[in-house]
Amino acid sequence: QVYVVESGGGLVQAGGSLRLSCTASGPTLARNAMGWFRQFPGRNREFVAAINWSGSVIEYADSVKGRFTIIRDNAKLYLQMNSLKPEDTAVYYCAAKIGMVVRSEMDEYEYWGQGTQVTVSS
Repeated sequence: QVYVVESGGGLVQAGGSLRLSCTASGPTLARNAMGWFRQFPGRNREFVAAINWSGSVIEYADSVKGRFTIIRDNAKLYLQMNSLKPEDTAVYYCAAKIGMVVRSEMDEYEYWGQGTQVTVSS
């Protein structure tokens, strides 16, 4: 079976930092792409960042460029979030795809974590 588990969410003041962690395991996930998505209340899940297996290809949503950093260590994935804003408040999801190509579309990812809540106060 494939397991995707993320953690690290919490409550932080505007301007603060959080680091999210994710572990994905399974026999079909070698050299695959992974990513982070987030979901605001009443809205569809949206793309945050993605990375290929080696870290040579990385994509970020315009809303987080310069503030968030995605880090890959084989089956482990991290999202370092700095200069957080109240509008970053959302449930954050770790996702893994079988293929190696980095994509920003939610439907390209087959496996998902349970989500972790990030709340930024003003």
